[in-house]
Amino acid sequence: MDTGLLDGVRVIDLGQYIPGPFAAQILADLGAEVLKVEPPRGEPMRRMGPIDKDGVAAFYKLYNRGKRVVELDLAAGAGAVSFAALVSAADVLVEGYRPGTLARRGFSSGRLAALNPRLVHCILSGWGGSGPYARRAGHDVNYMALGGGLAASGPAEAPAIAYPPVADHASAVQAALAVTAALFRRQRTGTGAVLDVSLMESVLAWQAMNLTQAARGPPPHRAGEMLNGGAAFYNLYRTHDGGWISLGAVEAKFWANFCRAVGREDWAPRHGEALPQTALIAEVVTLIAGQPLAHWRALLDPVECCFEAVLGVAEVTAHPQILARGFARTHLSPEPLVEVLFPARIDGAPPRPRAPVAFVTPEEAVAAWI
Repeated sequence: MDTGLLDGVRVIDLGQYIPGPFAAQILADLGAEVLKVEPPRGEPMRRMGPIDKDGVAAFYKLYNRGKRVVELDLAAGAGAVSFAALVSAADVLVEGYRPGTLARRGFSSGRLAALNPRLVHCILSGWGGSGPYARRAGHDVNYMALGGGLAASGPAEAPAIAYPPVADHASAVQAALAVTAALFRRQRTGTGAVLDVSLMESVLAWQAMNLTQAARGPPPHRAGEMLNGGAAFYNLYRTHDGGWISLGAVEAKFWANFCRAVGREDWAPRHGEALPQTALIAEVVTLIAGQPLAHWRALLDPVECCFEAVLGVAEVTAHPQILARGFARTHLSPEPLVEVLFPARIDGAPPRPRAPVAFVTPEEAVAAWI
């Protein structure tokens, strides 16, 4: 019998854009029933990116597949009453407002706990619920900047913006993890939880290596460390026809295999040269630039040297490994939509398909849960 790990769990998604909706979608992928509550006329992401013929953005549909959506005005009497009823029947509430916003609408953490002492309330905000930045505006690039996610990434000349947004997605995973842990504790104790998860700190949590290096001496520099472009054996190289290859030969044996395959065995002893390996990188750049991508694929694909061609976005879903695993699904009607399902097989089963986003009335939403 196909049962989700979170079957029977009811989640209210008050998120907007990517972080909250993606966190709630992860919970839905694991079996939870998710109801997305939006203000009248919907959340802003309905109008971001390519707009489909029905007037709803494709990106919105991607992050909200597997959910039902209801519009409620929490500041109005009827909307507030409906929301209170839904909270009383929910297991989890994920919100994405700045700290204090929901309280000003009449639903403080205290009131939510009074309505439902078993509620797991996840407050997913940009900077966290305390500190001088608690109510400061921001978006992914700002959280990455302050949290340390940009300082050591990119070419030597300038930091690089990652796409899709890293903080948005990292914080969603962090929120989903915290929620599932809180549900586990609730099973033992019977009490809910209030979770304070921030986008910036989800980035900060990945910076321990860099922060420790900076505390002990010179901080990491862009294109100056082993894993950010300072090593010849771990880098990206442009081919003669404008393609790119990736080389991740961290271990000396893989680097030696690469050197042997490209006819430069004299490079093998240089694996341990001091970083940044500027001169050696320049030599590899010249070599790779001398042939088209197809040449390097034919030569290096059979070699155990941690080589992969850099795929164009449109090439990803056609790759044999992607096809074999079955996590990327393309829907052609009414307009093309490519979704990536929850990236884990559970008990050997393929990932659960997601139903399209379904819009319901307040009456339907309350009746389904009460």
